[in-house]
Amino acid sequence: MSTLAEAVCAQTGVLEAVLADLQERIGPQKYNAWFKHGAQLSIENGHVKVLVPNPFVANWIETHYRRQIAEAARGQTGQDREVVVMIDPTLSGRLRKGQLDMQAEIVAKATTGRARPRGPVEPTELRHRLEEFVVGKSNKLAYSAALALAGGQGSAFNPLFIYGSCGVGKTHLLQGICRELSKRNGNGRAGRWRYVTAEQFTNEYISAVRKRNYAEFRGRYRKLGLLAIDDVHFLSAKKATQEEFLHTFNAIQTAGNQIVMASDAHPRLLGDLIEQLVNRFVAGIVVKIDAPDRATRLEILRRRARKMKLQVPRAVLEYIAAHIKGSVRELEGALIKLAAMSALEGGKVKIELAREALADHLARTDSAITLGDIEAVGGAFFGITPADLHSTRRTRTVSVARMVTMFLARRHTRMSFPEIGRFMGKNHSSVVLAVKKMESLLAAGGTLTWMTPLGTRSVRAKEVVELLQEQFA
Repeated sequence: MSTLAEAVCAQTGVLEAVLADLQERIGPQKYNAWFKHGAQLSIENGHVKVLVPNPFVANWIETHYRRQIAEAARGQTGQDREVVVMIDPTLSGRLRKGQLDMQAEIVAKATTGRARPRGPVEPTELRHRLEEFVVGKSNKLAYSAALALAGGQGSAFNPLFIYGSCGVGKTHLLQGICRELSKRNGNGRAGRWRYVTAEQFTNEYISAVRKRNYAEFRGRYRKLGLLAIDDVHFLSAKKATQEEFLHTFNAIQTAGNQIVMASDAHPRLLGDLIEQLVNRFVAGIVVKIDAPDRATRLEILRRRARKMKLQVPRAVLEYIAAHIKGSVRELEGALIKLAAMSALEGGKVKIELAREALADHLARTDSAITLGDIEAVGGAFFGITPADLHSTRRTRTVSVARMVTMFLARRHTRMSFPEIGRFMGKNHSSVVLAVKKMESLLAAGGTLTWMTPLGTRSVRAKEVVELLQEQFA
């Protein structure tokens, strides 16, 4: 057996051990839903690379399973390895209907309180720092507001609401603010801030309801100097949790303390959010982060390459920055793929290798707007998750949201009907019918009607499309 073949066999054995360890840590149901068919793991160049089919799965795995993946890799290899999640839409075809429904069910359970609440996030658990944030035209205002807030001068930005598509830096800013406050205030006052996701807030609130320990829950949140709450769109359609959050919001703000939030969409586009919350969210400063421009993309790549101790000629970095126009995650993923191929070739990183390594990726990312972006904004508007869009559910709300998403995908991306169908787990004829129906509604001035926990909602199809398209401008 050749040396290369032996190395491949050895890595295969290690990877199988890591996957078995991961399954034991998170349980067979979650492993089957997120990893068994729809994700690919590999260990290379000191990283654990996780390929996933779409941005929603990428965010879910990063939020819920990054730590367990890292622990499984360390346990089986004896080394600390960074976990890098990358998007590969070709994996969508491997997803099974039952697996998609299982993902949707896991998300539903997690956001209706049946999941076990997590403990508070410690400063050492926060991955991001403000000084590592790459500032450009697309995010300068959001960064300036975050910097002022972290420096104790954020009274003019209360509340601060940051929104934008997946992977543009929202979580980085929220965690960076918390790290800076912890460093500035010292350990004795670290409990004055709290970083949570809306999902975690929901879980903790419902746990308090069941155990009837309201005082403990409210004491945990209402005396904070700063509450940073991520993925606010997960509060959609959860009326009881929204009302509790409203009281929490009022208590913190009345005491002169700070609230900062992040979401996939503008507050006015979040589905089934009570009007009192929307009014409070927009009463402060609402800032959008767009996908990074070319200069910012180049700086992100330069810093990432330096952190990886990878020697990349400027011409190669410029090539990647010119052709990949999506999220920070896509940029980092492209660089890691290039590094892996360079290591296999045993040579320097050259422009020819970059073209070869990124050919497939570039073909899928030739539009600044991706179907993942559209799913995130559409899901937030209709009060559902992208997992629902991929499931076999046919409720009125899911069906309407799916139809609008397919229509916008055809209008704003270069994806074909079959490509959209594969991405969403449907056949191409379903996409064709959805697009034709939306075109008929728009031509006739028709309305879209869907059910929500707060009642039936009807909006003109043209207005819905215009509202969602504003998010991509």
